[in-house]
Amino acid sequence: MPGNRPIYEQAMSMGHSAAWDHQWDKAIAAYGRAVQEFPDDAAAHNSLGLALLQARRLEDALKVYTRAHQLAPEDPIPLEKSADVLERLGRMKEAAQQYINVAEVYLAQRDLEKAIANWERATHLTSGLANIHQRLAMAYERTGQKSKSINQYLRLAFDFQSAGRIDIATQAVERALRIDPKNSSAMNTLQALKTGAPISPDLIDESEVEEEPKRSRGFEAGQNDLELLDDRDDAETNPWGPIGEAVENAMAALAGYVFDADMSEPGVLHAVQGIEYHRQDLAAEALGAYERAAAARMDHPALHFNLGVLLLGMERWKEAARHLELTTDDPDLAAGAMHGLSQIYNALGNPRAAAFHLVQALRLVDIGMTVSDEEAEQLGDIYDKLTASIDQADEQQLRNMNNRFLELLTGPEWKQRVTKTRRQLEEAITLQDPESLISIVPYINDSITEGLNLIDAYMRNGLYNLAMDQAHYMLESAPDYLPLHWRIGQIMLERDNIQAAINKYNLVAKTYLVRGDNERATEILQEALKVAPMDTSLHQSLIEVLQDLGQWDQVLNQYIDLADAYYQLADTDAARATYQSAIQLAQRIDTPKEQIVHILHRMGDIDISRLDLRGAMRTYEQIRKLDAEDEQARRALVDLHYRLNDPISAIHELDGLLRVYAKQHRANRIIQVLEEEVTRYPGDMALRSRLAAVYRQTDNINKAVDQLDSLAELQLEAGLHGDALVTIRRIISMNPDRVEDYRRLLQQLSG
Repeated sequence: MPGNRPIYEQAMSMGHSAAWDHQWDKAIAAYGRAVQEFPDDAAAHNSLGLALLQARRLEDALKVYTRAHQLAPEDPIPLEKSADVLERLGRMKEAAQQYINVAEVYLAQRDLEKAIANWERATHLTSGLANIHQRLAMAYERTGQKSKSINQYLRLAFDFQSAGRIDIATQAVERALRIDPKNSSAMNTLQALKTGAPISPDLIDESEVEEEPKRSRGFEAGQNDLELLDDRDDAETNPWGPIGEAVENAMAALAGYVFDADMSEPGVLHAVQGIEYHRQDLAAEALGAYERAAAARMDHPALHFNLGVLLLGMERWKEAARHLELTTDDPDLAAGAMHGLSQIYNALGNPRAAAFHLVQALRLVDIGMTVSDEEAEQLGDIYDKLTASIDQADEQQLRNMNNRFLELLTGPEWKQRVTKTRRQLEEAITLQDPESLISIVPYINDSITEGLNLIDAYMRNGLYNLAMDQAHYMLESAPDYLPLHWRIGQIMLERDNIQAAINKYNLVAKTYLVRGDNERATEILQEALKVAPMDTSLHQSLIEVLQDLGQWDQVLNQYIDLADAYYQLADTDAARATYQSAIQLAQRIDTPKEQIVHILHRMGDIDISRLDLRGAMRTYEQIRKLDAEDEQARRALVDLHYRLNDPISAIHELDGLLRVYAKQHRANRIIQVLEEEVTRYPGDMALRSRLAAVYRQTDNINKAVDQLDSLAELQLEAGLHGDALVTIRRIISMNPDRVEDYRRLLQQLSG
């Protein structure tokens, strides 16, 4: 149901005011209230994300910006901000990918300048983005930035030469020379490639990276007209699977090796002949040439791989296996070698060995497509479980699995199928008996894959009713398949049925818990919290799971998130109690004092909002003990003492803060704080006396005299005539022209 519009607008206004004053905690609370009223309002999420970012609550900001992007996928701002957050968190590869995503949004809006800026940012954060360097080269070329375009093509040449892809490196340089046939750097690079010399990094002009890009008119993003990259997103995948892809790598690696070698060395000429025959698909002739090279004692992984593949094609199984086994440690050939060995053992009637090598091939391919070490480790765990379960299966089950996986690893879209099938595999491993392939194989089939793909296609096109119909149809044959229930939750979310989606996510998570898969339950709950960060029951469920896993740092973070949610829901009692639990846990697990101080500040805010001034004072005193230089805590204590009618203690606390500033050589801050306190408490004589003294020390005599004037008036009103007399004499000593102003008063006070 729609929320209350006046409450929403008031909350947004309060948030903007607090943000203007840099009171980020108040801004977070106000914007959180606005989000509560209209959970699907992208503007409120963006504002909340900014406040969280400014408060350095980076993980929270990332969650909110993720939700903002879901609500407004065509708005680049949430993506851009989340990329910024990821960068601040040190998650550089993820940040780079997010900047690439931002660039795609700007391209759809025909804003090439901003797309270029985000591509450039991505390439600054991480290496290996060959497809992005290519797109930058083409974008610069189309917008007339010739020097920058050439520089990007030379980068590609340098990277591909380093990877042994001389042919692709040459194409990149040739493209640069088409832009400027007389470019000396490009000509020198081409000469280096022809002679086999390494390309000098000096040929790449790093200064070009920082040039301001020119705005393009009428640019339309289309298909790349330069076929350079094997690993770009739209590249054609070798239909023979990992073994076919590895053949290409082996050919390039062997070519690079022989071209660097002396042609008079034994076996080199035979290897060159073998490469030429191999490229012409003359298998027998290529095999003969490679065997002569090997007989001449050439020993290179690419040579053994090519021999193994050719022997495999001729069904000379054992000879092929001997050569392929010599290449399983080469990172560019290992997946292909495992793929080939699985085919060999399958043909030899050894399904268990075939299954082992197939799983290793899948592992290498899948992990090779990851973007972070954490993701790679998670995938490794999945394939470890699958490898361990091979010993528990009978041979017929293994044959069924091998046939399925061998089919999976062929065709133009085999890489996409690996990822999609692994997602099913991840869930299927946990069903019923996780140690047995008996429970896994039924779920690794085309009908499930195609059904899930159809649901995904419907969702991408906004056809949520059709997606739900397909999901319910699939439930008839796979009622216990949890990824299907997860998709139903996603459909509910897209249909704005938030509570039903959360209930579904909770159900899926609890099912995983029952099956003993706490890690997967954690992932589900974390995903659900990205959608509903204010749902306290989800936080509580996640805390329980993390406690069972012993992940105490994460438990602490969840306690803080839960308390934040309570606070934004105006349940201050529950918020404070939860913060207190967080403090107790933080002390047990030896958390850095900075995080404890952070939690205590939030507790202090709650105490003040509840008018529990003495409780707030105790909280801020704890902070002061932990960090004597915490300015916010000391300022709060000064204010609390004044509100409790204890100006003497307030001044004592203020003096402590001023000593901190003095130690830090922050004279301007001393003046600023004293001015603020005098404005807030104009009748406090001690404040005016201190401010006057500081003005005098900094040679600001006129302002010092003004403060002493006010101080004298306050002293006279309070009947402190002796003190007033001293103050007036101080004024006259600083400004003798004022003696006439005070002559009569001086006579009265002296008499």
